[in-house]
Amino acid sequence: MNISMPPDERIKHVSFDTFDITVHLMDGRRISTPLAWYPRLSNAQPQQLLAWEISGAGYGVHWEQLDEDLSVEGMLRGLPATGYRTNARS
Repeated sequence: MNISMPPDERIKHVSFDTFDITVHLMDGRRISTPLAWYPRLSNAQPQQLLAWEISGAGYGVHWEQLDEDLSVEGMLRGLPATGYRTNARS
């Protein structure tokens, strides 16, 4: 009998490259979203980006210096920060 375990969506690690933030989950998955979606992060200095901490019982990331919080749920749903605007014309 196979028993399926629910995915462990808690955050294990956070990494960055020039364009993306990647959240590494405990179950081995990775979620990458554009840094541009989060103006406070995209305008931050590299040392500020690295000053993150896991919050929300493992389901969120917090940057004290930047007053920014991201959630696994928001990233999985593809939700940019409130107020983020694309350059697309309506």
